[in-house]
Amino acid sequence: MVYKKNFLSSFKELSIRGSILRAMIYTLGHIIIAMTCNRLITGASFDLAILDAIIEPLINGIWFFMLDRLWSKKTNPKI
Repeated sequence: MVYKKNFLSSFKELSIRGSILRAMIYTLGHIIIAMTCNRLITGASFDLAILDAIIEPLINGIWFFMLDRLWSKKTNPKI
């Protein structure tokens, strides 16, 4: 029984790490895409495009992480 608890604990930890990694990769890609689109569409200066591209995706990254954790709990209640 101890082995099963340790395995489940390890699995839960890996699941959280996976969610964090996916959120980080998503956020980095979003920053690059947002900066490029902002600059091309609005003609904003490079500084403003970077600032907007960092702030907005960071908020979205946090949102994605919370959504992913909620989704994981609903689809797999044992995690």
